[in-house]
Amino acid sequence: MLFASVDAAASGHETRYAGRVHLRYSFRIYPTPGQQQSLARAFGCARVVFNDALRTRQQAHAAGLPSLTDAELSARLTAAKATPERAWLGDVSAVVLQQALADLTAAYRNFFASLTGRRNGPKIAPPTFRSRKDRRQAIRFTANARFRVLPGGKLRLPKIGDVSVRWSRSLPSEPSSVTVIKDAAGRYFASFVVQAAAEPLAPAGTVVGIDLGLTHFAVLSDGRKVASPRFLRRAEKKLRRAQQALSRKQKGSQNRDKARIKVARAHARAADARRNFHHQLSTALIRDNQAVAVEELAVNGLARTRMARSVHDAGWSAFTAMLEYKARLYGREFHRIGRFEPTSQVCSACGVKDGPKPLYVRAWTCAGCGATHDRDVNAARNIAKAAGLAASACGVQVRPGPIPAQRREAGTLRGAA
Repeated sequence: MLFASVDAAASGHETRYAGRVHLRYSFRIYPTPGQQQSLARAFGCARVVFNDALRTRQQAHAAGLPSLTDAELSARLTAAKATPERAWLGDVSAVVLQQALADLTAAYRNFFASLTGRRNGPKIAPPTFRSRKDRRQAIRFTANARFRVLPGGKLRLPKIGDVSVRWSRSLPSEPSSVTVIKDAAGRYFASFVVQAAAEPLAPAGTVVGIDLGLTHFAVLSDGRKVASPRFLRRAEKKLRRAQQALSRKQKGSQNRDKARIKVARAHARAADARRNFHHQLSTALIRDNQAVAVEELAVNGLARTRMARSVHDAGWSAFTAMLEYKARLYGREFHRIGRFEPTSQVCSACGVKDGPKPLYVRAWTCAGCGATHDRDVNAARNIAKAAGLAASACGVQVRPGPIPAQRREAGTLRGAA
């Protein structure tokens, strides 16, 4: 699995990037039973350190005292390790414990930035206590921990041992950190953060606009349609049986825990298949086109409708994020247009705005020029035009020409569909 984070700044429709790309490579690891016990001990110690620091900050706030600094929290951790009650914290790597404090600091920073409006997106709640019953456990080793990949392919982790890794590809550079994760299905992963330089591909002579949907996952401006795999829908029958078996098990029993893992594994298989599909499609689109344009979708709003399950099953946000970082990595252009562009109302041939149409109307004829359009293909072409793309990117003028406004519809309403 491959993920990325990119330093970016938006300018108009196009996203401009600064700096190098930070990639996250995730590989399956197979710790021995003894190593699993050591990892469980490390997960628990990191959780306790996080909770102790959170409780200390909450008590200071309740007493009206200034917020504790990172140095003060670190000093308290060092003092706690010298006490009999917390002496067992010395059994794990000190870097793991310091990273737990760093996670708490980052959580508070994001919370305060959300409160003041400096962070975009939905409001973030203050950090909460971690539980040993959390289905996902994680610890992080930085370069200070001196983890390393051995010549034989194993991953050496301090106070854990040499862990077997299933390598699907080689790392492009020396990793700056590795996060060891245990997911809800009981699987273990090592997630490496590496820094990679851009690898521009040879220039391509085509550009594409992409209209994302549910009937077809993606409709391209050249007329191609990509079917929606509907991974979760296909797994519903097996999931239903597994969830019914889980509901019949007694709470707290080992059989219930086994049934829970079966449900988690079924969900994990669907999520893995969806992620693989997103990677293959996004890589093909970036490889074959000089520029790609997508429409910004109100996923959170759509997730509150009767189509919520299908919207989550499609995974549009994850797909567009892959397009964005791969465009940066391979020297392509990525454009994101506003959600209020009337892409389904405007004729892509003559530019006449024909008004909103119900969702059941899949094809329509333009009243201005008489052209017949497939609704989704027309929307994809309008997305490309709204982003300033044309049929060719070989140095010609790619901005759409001016279109006279219609006398009776000179503007676009924000609420129009």
